[in-house]
Amino acid sequence: MTEYDYEALGLVAGLEIHQQLDTATKLFCQCPTTLREPEESTRSFSRYLHPTRSELGELDDAAVEESMVEREFEYLAYDTTCLVEEDDEPPHELDAEALETTLEVAQLMNMSPVDQAHVMRKIVVDGSNTTGFQRSTLIATDGEIETSDGAVGIEDLLLEEESAQRVAETEAGVRYSLDRLGIPLVEIGTSPDISTPEQALEAAERIGMLLRSTGKVKRGLGTIRQDVNVSIAEGARVEIKGVQSLDDIDDIVRNEVARQVELVDIRDELADRDASIGNVRDVTDVFEDTESSVIGGALESGGSVMAVPLFGFDGLVGREIAPDRRLGTEFSDHAKRHGAGGIFHTDELPAYGVTEDEVTALRDAVGVSPEDAVAIVAAETDTAETAIDAVAARAATALEGVPEETRGANDDGTTRYLRPLPGAARMYPETDVPPVEPDPSEVSEPELLTEKVERYQDEYGLGEGLAEQVAYGEYMPLFEDVVDDGIDPTLAATTLESTMTELRRDGVAVANISREHLEEVFAMADGGDLAREGVPDLLRALADDPDQSAEAAAEAAGLGSAGEEEVREAVVEVVERNEDQVEAEGMQAFSGLMGECMGALRGKADGDLVSELLREEIQKRA
Repeated sequence: MTEYDYEALGLVAGLEIHQQLDTATKLFCQCPTTLREPEESTRSFSRYLHPTRSELGELDDAAVEESMVEREFEYLAYDTTCLVEEDDEPPHELDAEALETTLEVAQLMNMSPVDQAHVMRKIVVDGSNTTGFQRSTLIATDGEIETSDGAVGIEDLLLEEESAQRVAETEAGVRYSLDRLGIPLVEIGTSPDISTPEQALEAAERIGMLLRSTGKVKRGLGTIRQDVNVSIAEGARVEIKGVQSLDDIDDIVRNEVARQVELVDIRDELADRDASIGNVRDVTDVFEDTESSVIGGALESGGSVMAVPLFGFDGLVGREIAPDRRLGTEFSDHAKRHGAGGIFHTDELPAYGVTEDEVTALRDAVGVSPEDAVAIVAAETDTAETAIDAVAARAATALEGVPEETRGANDDGTTRYLRPLPGAARMYPETDVPPVEPDPSEVSEPELLTEKVERYQDEYGLGEGLAEQVAYGEYMPLFEDVVDDGIDPTLAATTLESTMTELRRDGVAVANISREHLEEVFAMADGGDLAREGVPDLLRALADDPDQSAEAAAEAAGLGSAGEEEVREAVVEVVERNEDQVEAEGMQAFSGLMGECMGALRGKADGDLVSELLREEIQKRA
């Protein structure tokens, strides 16, 4: 990948970090924030959504384009789903626990809370909210974080409701699950102070660390999302949505810079060629006898083939502007947005069953020369007409350079077109929720994860690596709680980070092991009712049958703690069984026999006790 002089290009970038909060209930109702499997849904209902006007009577461009595709939105409801989630009852007051956590985040970023927080409605008509809008509340402004390349400002901190979870595409539209809808979510927006891909990644990592320092954010895939705003001096601001992995942020920025550089070069080349966009034409007749399965299938269903001549575009539609993405891919994204499967263009034809003769006939039908290109869409007639108009509009913006737009992040670090950038017309006040007055004086500033690592080493005697694993791990809040209750820190840390990790790698369903299970296991091991060596086996048993208590699982698996006499009997039996080896090797036989003793006791005895008794028995016979 080409590494650019980002300063010379005038790279400007900013981040929007969205993090789910780990609260007991949702933001505007008392429903739990636990995710469910779609198979657990008890019923479903459907809605059609349409954009509404702002207070000034304006319509948001992004919402208007979204509504151009008529879709039915199906929602999976559960036994926990309430009328608020269905939009059949007004929202309740803002959740106090979520507000408190948001104020903690504000303190960590040196932000100033607002005097009065008002809930706003943000129009979203893609079906992800049953209401057709997302509720969002500005909580704090004017903060700052540090990076190795300088400070990055934090412009705003908002408390929002999470959207519904997209489950599947259906013939009529989209199916969503309501389990995620309404989970409290903080949105953190930085100033456009980021000037390199590396700084973008570092800033995101810093914000992620600060969020996790509260101990009150959800962990796991999908609980945090990063949006990145990127532009170069000759390009335009592009918002890239849904970066799932933190490690992808620098590559996303690099690829977007490369894409904008290529689009600027294409703009200049098109200007030199005096390029232009022709009128859309129906070219169905050209493909009446086609062997192309895609085009033939559309025609057999009564569809049409629509074309747009692109004067001066020859060779440029197929030009790569990002890894495995071309200008023609951008055109195709816009066609797909309006229901088509994609486009064909003359830079890639003949191919896909389209013959050389058909390409010649196509060129003749729309009146283009060898210096020109043609893009076509084959689909149901209305869809083909709408899609080719969208392609023509996108080709026209290529004459201007880089369009401002919202794009989606792909897994390979590239992006795809989603919709136009939203404007101010998408926001208007929520009249069903009273304003609140945040009181930061009642909120203590959380301890940073970096500070926790040092404290865990100093106070608990953990090694640096283990201390860091615990502090940054998903079990950090549980670790602190059980240690405060008197559980040995080393037992808690090794179990939560080492043992649980090993079990997960072995394919054990550790997700079935609840916080209550772990607390019970720690209490048994710390109180002498369970040998520490038996902890992994007990956790396996609980993962296999999570409905039982730790005490019941230990009893069923024979994992109680053995007394000294029982341990000595087991050790003596092993030593006598290997008497010849002991006489010949003496204490050198210890290592092999130790493993045999532990196996015989099946995790019911502490390793230190077994070791002590085994040494005694070997010395008696050596």
